[in-house]
Formats: sequence, structure tokens, C-alpha cells
Amino acid sequence: MTRRSQLSSACVLLLLLVLLAGRQQAAAKKYAAIFNFGDSLVDAGNLVVDGIPDYLATAKLPYGMTYFGYPTGRCSDGRLVVDFIAQELGLPLLPPSKAKNATFHYGANFAITGATALDREYFVAKGLGKTIWSSGSLHTQIKWLQEMKPKICKSPEECKDLFRRSLFIVGEFGGNDYNSPLFAFQPLEEVHKFVPDIVDSIGEGIEKLIAEGAVELVVPGVLPIGCFPVYLSIFRKQADGYGGKSGCIKDLNTLSWVHNVALQRKIAQLREKHAGAGVRIMYADYYTPAIQFVLHAEKWGMLKQKPRACCGAPGVGVYNFNLTSKCGEPGAYSCEDPSNHWSWDGIHLTEAAYGHIARGWLYGPFAEPAIVETRNHQ
Repeated sequence: MTRRSQLSSACVLLLLLVLLAGRQQAAAKKYAAIFNFGDSLVDAGNLVVDGIPDYLATAKLPYGMTYFGYPTGRCSDGRLVVDFIAQELGLPLLPPSKAKNATFHYGANFAITGATALDREYFVAKGLGKTIWSSGSLHTQIKWLQEMKPKICKSPEECKDLFRRSLFIVGEFGGNDYNSPLFAFQPLEEVHKFVPDIVDSIGEGIEKLIAEGAVELVVPGVLPIGCFPVYLSIFRKQADGYGGKSGCIKDLNTLSWVHNVALQRKIAQLREKHAGAGVRIMYADYYTPAIQFVLHAEKWGMLKQKPRACCGAPGVGVYNFNLTSKCGEPGAYSCEDPSNHWSWDGIHLTEAAYGHIARGWLYGPFAEPAIVETRNHQ
């Protein structure tokens, strides 16, 4: 290659890098705010704004050790997917919506640990009131948004305008809904009957937000629960009930897969319904990256091992999860380097895992369409 061609190639590469940087900077200018809803996967502290309950281990060290250096109410060692997305888009970390003396002009995080897609009454009617701990369903969180509007807008029209320029992240929802019948040890065939109601409830929540003015919505599916130490410890199977390469419980992962397929169908219906209104609904995938963390750990800078909690204590099997000594409780300990683990406490993910997922939602391939990649942000 001649020096002239080398210089030409270098210029082309530099131009591409400049264009890419400009594209990401433009993306940062696109969204005026982010409004996030969900459960413990994205709770930034709503459960602890009025003080830390004695029973709540997730608000004690080593939670928060990696990024913040102290527990924030996030169920991880550090940042969550929504934190990475906010930072990448040039916005501040979203304050918990219940925080006192906080400003919500750049958005708010309404997520709260234990949240469900369905209201509590649904579970009570099915005799599952004792196995559901719902501190705020999707529809309750949307009410919180509606109640917050006077704090962030001077008029309904101003709120509509703000919401049109904002990103709404709706979930995930469903994990706690399925936990209710699962932890009541109902047959899995019965648990599958919850799928249509849960997905319909998520769809209703999306419709409510669109009615409020939202046009850019990210709707995540659920994780492959059969790969998580909490389920692996509780639901013991015969050898053929586990994936040969993953060690995950196959029928629990099937439940997650069925939910995600149904949710994607619901999203397709809503896209068609609102096609003329400029609404963009993005399906965000938790399932695929989590499976990849298990099967191809080295690709993501993680240790190749069976599903195992970074923070926990010896219990049933090799999962480092113990219901009587969970992360943050006496007897539990954290691994030296959470960045090479994907499972933080056997229930939630590490900051490292959330970072990989967030980038996949922003730029692909873990979102359809990607938040940034498929849109002109000029």
C-alpha cells in the first residue's frame, strides 16, 4: 500500500469515527428526559426513600460497592441498565420518583422492588395474596407519573410536549407476576395460564403512556429465569431437566420464552394500531444476552462457570445462593471481582452484565429496533 493510499484510508477511518461520534452526540440531544418503570431490575431506590427497613438486605453493603461505593437501593453491585442508558444519552441518573427535594425535569425512575404488571387484587382473587409482594404495579406507577405532572410541567400541553421528546422504558414487568404462582409451587401448566393476562396488562400500560403523550417506548421482555441461582436452588430437577451446556432449568426458561413471544406479538399489534401517530415501540431483550453470559462467558469478559451468584453463601448445589443467608445478610460474602460475573446475588445482575445489555439495547443487537441505531437523530 502506498503512502497516499494509507493516508486516504486513515482519512476515511477518521471521517467514520467523527460521523459515529456525531451520531451518538446527536442521540444524546434527542431525548429531553427518560421516564422509567419496572421492578427490582431497575429500582433506583424508591423502596428506601423513607428509610431502610431492617429486613431489606438489598439496601446494605456490598450492594452498590462497584460504582457508588455505598448502597443506593439498587439491587446490584453498581449501575443498572437504565443508568447506563441515561449516561450514554447525556442525561443525569434518574432520581427515584419518591425522592424528596429531587428535580424531575430530566425524568424520573418510578420502578420499585416487587412490582408486578398486574394489580395485587388479581393475585388475591386467585388465592395468591400471601405469595405476592407488590409495592407498586405498572398501573400504580403510571398513576405516580400522572400525579407528578404538576411538578414538571406548567400545563397539560407542556407535559404532552415533554413526553413526546422523552424516552419511556416500560419494564421489565412479569418476573414478579410469575413468581407468585411459582413460589406457591403451582404446576407449571397453571403458571403458563398467567401469560395472556400479564401481557395484556403490559399492553394496557403502554396504551396509557401513549395517551399521556409518549411516542418513544422501550418494552423489555423477561430474563431466562431457569438460569438464575434462586430458581436453581428452589426447583430441583432430574438430570434431563437441565440444559446440557447451560445447566439452566429448561421448562422455566420455556416459560420466559413464551412470555417474550407473546409480548412481542402484543407490541406488533400496538405498532400497527399507532402507526399513523409516529409512535415507536422497541422490544428490548434481556433473555438473549443472559443466555450468552452463561454459554459464552469469555466473550463478555466473564468466568466460564455454571450459573453462580457473585454475592451469596453456600447452599444447595454449586450456585452460591442460600435463602437463609442472602447477599447483604450475615454469612454472605461477595466475590472479589463482580465484573467477571453476570449474576450478582442469584436474583439480579451485576453492573458489568447490565452494561453489556444497555449497549445492546442502545445500538443493537439486543433490541428491535435499537434505541439509537435505527433513527435519524439530527
